[in-house]
Amino acid sequence: MGSPKLGLFRENNNLFIRGFMILFLSCITIRLNFCISNIPSSLRILPLEGHLNFDDVSHAARDFGNRYQHHPIAVLHPKSVSDIAATIKHIWQMGPRSQLTVAARGHGHSLQGQAQTHGGVVINMESIKVPEMQVYTANHPYVDVSGGELWINILHESLRYGLAPKSWTDYLHLTVGGTLSNAGISGQAFRHGPQISNVQQLEIVTGKGEVLNCSSEQNGELFHSVLGGLGQFGIITRARISLEPAPTMVKWIRVLYADFTAFAKDQELLISAENAFDYIEGFVIINRTGLLNNWRSSFNPHDPVQASKFKSDGRTLFCLELAKYFDPEDNNEANQEVEKHLSHLNHIPSTLFLTEVTYVDFLDRVHVSEVKLRSKGLWDVPHPWLNLFIPKSQIHNFAEVVFGNILTETSNGPVLIYPVNKSKWDNRTSVVIPEEDIFYLVAFLTSAVPSSSGTDGLEHILNQNKRILEYCKRTLIGVKQYLPHYTTQGEWRDHFGPKWELFLKRKSVFDPLAILNPGQRIFQKATTFS
Repeated sequence: MGSPKLGLFRENNNLFIRGFMILFLSCITIRLNFCISNIPSSLRILPLEGHLNFDDVSHAARDFGNRYQHHPIAVLHPKSVSDIAATIKHIWQMGPRSQLTVAARGHGHSLQGQAQTHGGVVINMESIKVPEMQVYTANHPYVDVSGGELWINILHESLRYGLAPKSWTDYLHLTVGGTLSNAGISGQAFRHGPQISNVQQLEIVTGKGEVLNCSSEQNGELFHSVLGGLGQFGIITRARISLEPAPTMVKWIRVLYADFTAFAKDQELLISAENAFDYIEGFVIINRTGLLNNWRSSFNPHDPVQASKFKSDGRTLFCLELAKYFDPEDNNEANQEVEKHLSHLNHIPSTLFLTEVTYVDFLDRVHVSEVKLRSKGLWDVPHPWLNLFIPKSQIHNFAEVVFGNILTETSNGPVLIYPVNKSKWDNRTSVVIPEEDIFYLVAFLTSAVPSSSGTDGLEHILNQNKRILEYCKRTLIGVKQYLPHYTTQGEWRDHFGPKWELFLKRKSVFDPLAILNPGQRIFQKATTFS
């Protein structure tokens, strides 16, 4: 039989729990009512061809990075550019008393909430279906596309005319506006520059809701500010992309190095060579065994007997990945070019692997990995990626410290490393790169295993990234983040360096209320209350 004191304690405890739950639910109701009442009535009745959704907004609070969740008050599904312009202009006219901001969302592939806005309006750029894609086949061919169009769709459409864009990203299921707001870089950048170097014209909606056509000659300041501008000056609603004759086939080659100096020297040799390869990238392999056996499913060893004898023995290895484009009728000439340029390289001879694939299969190669990861439930996980531009003069020190001491394995995502030529980049754009003629992209494209507390867990990877960044800041001069992420304006000022004042000036002209893309955390909308 229980004591009276114990019974009284239980009764009081039950009353406390019941009271707490009532209070908790009341708070949720009050908060929801506040959010609903906080939606300006003028936004609800805004005349649009498309529509604003105020209920189903949770998907706009997630991205590929899977680490940040900022819920908007509404998602705009525009049918036309005028819908985007009308919404932004309306928010602009509400003035600084409104806390509303706007974020353009493409395929949701941002890493740290850059395409999110807390309590603002997210624009679903993939909703725009007009104008339809148009390919022009004159002497200087190009394609006109919506800012919400996927690069994979542009590839398929332009190939109908025997043409294709010159510069790509490794992953093609991204929107035009998304990659042009950053730079868009892959293994073709050494020759053609990033994607932002291959744009002829843009249509932009500014932070005032103005729709402007721009190019180097027309509204040039806006044109260059938006390219690599992290969405801070306007939303890209249409782009004119340069095209070139497209090949049908690709010779895809991989070779290994045990020595980083030889690896870097060969990469730098190839990006300066004429008619060598059309794509040049490298990646780092740490603490991996059975690597060549994995390659055998899709690549053929040039010397099967020697390749079977190769042992990695847990060494850090560097893979040079090359591609030579060709058409079947030019196969012999392409083979001669490949053999000639490979003969000048200092790779481990027994590790030469090659295959031939279609141009489409090569460019869309990452999507194959995506399908496999999705089938295993390993795609929608945190992706704490880190992308850096390293000056050529610093790359050997970087490799020695990072690949020798900080990184212990690369089993949870590739580590890319390859050089590009600064001469192929336009310094009038907003993107920030090192000041040397050659610099390297180093990309740690890691996936975290949910709930893991080991080396493949989120906390360990974030700590690893922090150590790399601290080393760069402490020791290496001129290192810049690509797809940058900072939390204070002081850090952004350091990132932009001499470009910061120009960046500020452009912001004051094209988005003076700081309405656009607050998820970058560069500017905060100035608000006043009356």
